[in-house]
Amino acid sequence: MKTRLGCLSNKSDSCSDFSEFLPPAQERSTRYLKLSTDEVTRWADSFDALLSNKYGLAAFRTFLKTEFSDENIEFWLACEDYKKIKSPAKMMSKANKIYKEFIDVHAPREVNIDHRTREETKQRLLEPTPNSLNEVQAKVYSLMEKDSYPRFIRSKIYQDLLNRTQIYCQRKSV
Repeated sequence: MKTRLGCLSNKSDSCSDFSEFLPPAQERSTRYLKLSTDEVTRWADSFDALLSNKYGLAAFRTFLKTEFSDENIEFWLACEDYKKIKSPAKMMSKANKIYKEFIDVHAPREVNIDHRTREETKQRLLEPTPNSLNEVQAKVYSLMEKDSYPRFIRSKIYQDLLNRTQIYCQRKSV
């Protein structure tokens, strides 16, 4: 607990405990078998590669929490879930929930978007469709890709994870 709280009081680059996104200790050897150095290295190749890997996504979420900007990835993931909804009633409910949590100017986890996008999204959500959140989701994605993602790749979290997989793979090959 103290280590996790220590992450909150320090800059993300000084936080080395990122174990909260990894499996429990008894599964760690299995985790390393599933997570190769090549896989972790690919995360630095593209933001899509990072987000499409469950461990990459978990590491990125942990990093964003240390930066106090996890609302961006949580919003993006909520939009991904929203697109899968088929029922108009459930779509309306989820759209309202996303709006109140992330888009409204008084939202508890407000994402950083311009006024025009906020207002256009509000209008689109009056009669929600699977594509109603596409524009705002793309803007948040772009913000993360241009801002948070490069910092993640330079972060101690990513560098430590890369080093750990390299060490494990070296030991495994000996």
